[in-house]
Amino acid sequence: MGTVAQVRVVLAEDNLLVREGLRAVLTDERDVEVVAVCARLDELLAAVDVHEPGLVLTDIRMPPTLTDEGIQAARALRSSHPRVGVIVVSQFVEASYALALLDEGSRKRGYLLKDRITEPERLRTAISAVAAGGSYIDDAVVDALVASRAQGGSSPLDRLSQREGEVLTEVARGRSNAAIAAQFGISTRAVEKHVSSIFTKLDLLDDSDTHRRVKAALLALRHRAS
Repeated sequence: MGTVAQVRVVLAEDNLLVREGLRAVLTDERDVEVVAVCARLDELLAAVDVHEPGLVLTDIRMPPTLTDEGIQAARALRSSHPRVGVIVVSQFVEASYALALLDEGSRKRGYLLKDRITEPERLRTAISAVAAGGSYIDDAVVDALVASRAQGGSSPLDRLSQREGEVLTEVARGRSNAAIAAQFGISTRAVEKHVSSIFTKLDLLDDSDTHRRVKAALLALRHRAS
């Protein structure tokens, strides 16, 4: 993972085959050390207390209720262990879960689809971003957001111009203003203006903790999920 120091990871997944597959993938990463493997929410929280990892990689649905234990863990750890990053994995693009995960801020939080976690580069990017204090949202979530524009009906994205929609897609994929400018062949200042316009049109307040760049990419999914 480049210049990122070794990340101590607690892995939480109740399905044995998936759990062992994930452990194998993580073990192959030289900058990752798996310090505990869990199958339940209570085991996950206890493991974090004992091992003090840098990051938790957890399924959203685990025992005891198989509903939103991964989200519950992320919320609890925000208070008890604010330095611990959390990446939740889900089988489907579920907007309500993504929004719940980021409701208290997107710093050190990630959302990844299960069918992507065996892709080393994608998993590596997500771990690097979240461990470094940033956030990572799966491309499929962004793709769903973009697709929602073409489905008609009322959506916050309808307020955006075509270029603003393109910039928003790249923002949600974690690209910097400079990288976006290079991709579209425009100036960084032009990208800054587009991003500012996106925030204004989507009625996002100036709140650095919630990382408006990520919130903007997910806002339209609230309408789609309701």
